[in-house]
Amino acid sequence: MTTVTAIPSASRHSFASDKILRNLSTAILVEHALQRGEGRLASNGALACDTGDRTGRSPNDKFLEDSAAIHDNIDWGKVNQPMSPAHFDALEKLVLASLGRREQLYRFDGYAGADPAYRLKVSVITEEAWHSLFAKTLFINAEPGDLAHWSQDWTVIDAGSLRLDDPAKYGAKGPVCIAQSLEKRTVLIVGTRYAGEIKKSIFYAMNYDLPDANVFPMHCSCNVDRKDPSNVALFFGLSGTGKTTLSADPHRDLVGDDEHGWSSKGIFNIEGGCYAKCIKLSREGEPEIWDAIRFGSVLENTVIDPATRVPDYDSSAKTENTRVTYPVSYIKNARMPSVATHPRNVVFLTADAFGVLPPVSRLSPEQAMYYFLNGYTSKLAGTEAGVTEPQPNFSACFGGPFMPRPPMRYAEMLRDRIAAHKSDVWLLNTGWTGGPYGTGSRFKLSYTRAFVTAILDGSLSKATCVKHPIFGLQMPTAVEGVPSEVLDPRNTWSDKAAYDLKARDLAARFRANDAKFAITAEVRAAGPATE
Repeated sequence: MTTVTAIPSASRHSFASDKILRNLSTAILVEHALQRGEGRLASNGALACDTGDRTGRSPNDKFLEDSAAIHDNIDWGKVNQPMSPAHFDALEKLVLASLGRREQLYRFDGYAGADPAYRLKVSVITEEAWHSLFAKTLFINAEPGDLAHWSQDWTVIDAGSLRLDDPAKYGAKGPVCIAQSLEKRTVLIVGTRYAGEIKKSIFYAMNYDLPDANVFPMHCSCNVDRKDPSNVALFFGLSGTGKTTLSADPHRDLVGDDEHGWSSKGIFNIEGGCYAKCIKLSREGEPEIWDAIRFGSVLENTVIDPATRVPDYDSSAKTENTRVTYPVSYIKNARMPSVATHPRNVVFLTADAFGVLPPVSRLSPEQAMYYFLNGYTSKLAGTEAGVTEPQPNFSACFGGPFMPRPPMRYAEMLRDRIAAHKSDVWLLNTGWTGGPYGTGSRFKLSYTRAFVTAILDGSLSKATCVKHPIFGLQMPTAVEGVPSEVLDPRNTWSDKAAYDLKARDLAARFRANDAKFAITAEVRAAGPATE
């Protein structure tokens, strides 16, 4: 069935060779998952699995080992919570002992980084077959010839079934803990079966490593015009803002849907797969994603009809954060290898739960840096434990949970690249209009796609614009396929005074948030007015 080998001696972690099933094929991993009761096959061939009580990331339970080698490089705080080396070592010992008692473990070996000049070797050790399949779909698979003498740069150890009875003993807050050591290059996942923790821990690692190689790591999707390879676009945004949906375009080739690096050569995908939200998914609305869900894909927390096994994408009975993962090659128009030249357009995606930001606006270089640093959006239901409805949120660089270094380091890299390559920058609101969450409605996907089309074909850069009186954003007065009254958000509110109050409220929140950044007077002046 497979060659069973031990982890190489170069690794810090070792298990008995008869425990490790290494780099199994997709078919065998699915077979194991079904035999072990880890999931069931949906009618479209995808493996449907549940993640238990954690159906999103657990940022409050994520810790970074605070060692002398990395301490001064880290933006310590709510996102980057310190864990002592002693606690990390104790937790690692506990995890290894727990896995050592398992009869069988799975291991995947592959790469993060489509550009061989900047890639990392990653090994993922899991208790469950479906977690290994998840890693196989999300990372870049190693060639068979590379595996004979494999020595990984990073090791992820997933002990999802283990719960901490005495969290304080390990410097944790509760039974769940995700601990990462940049010095030991190890990730420990304890107490959660949510597979997204595997993926994001390696993105976090790349976000630390790449700046030292003069590569800008980005939480964004990327696509390129099929006929014009110089027409590259980036879409920055947190989960649920539209990165995957908007980059899956039948007229453009997909480079990747979530994580990229921007080097002196251009853009490269960090991953080998896509991790798409599938709540309300339809063939009509997102045909590329719909068609990518087949054998080899993994559905997370999606309701499956017990008789027909047909997925119910409209159901949020388990969570709003229903997910599907699949290799990027499952997208018909995927660009392989996943690399492109420098972007012509950079789009910041925000899901504004206040309902006051324009649906689309063009940013000056100073505004680009301001809005990138602030990273305003709304946390959408289910993307993190405890989030049940949209919450206004500032996430630096549109990826704060995954950025170990100070935000200014990433912002300066963006600024320099936009200037060098003359990229246009846009703010695209995929959130609410006509009122805040609970009163207004989300922008129609057809309108958002029309904005993206106008950005990418160059017509929006020539449009006549008016300045928003509070946010100072340049709002186009006409966009083909979109009613003109939608373009100015104040027009969509029946109560104009209520709009003004809510807009001032959000502006004040921006100003309270930007106070923590040491930015120039020009960049600070690019923010909203509060009076």
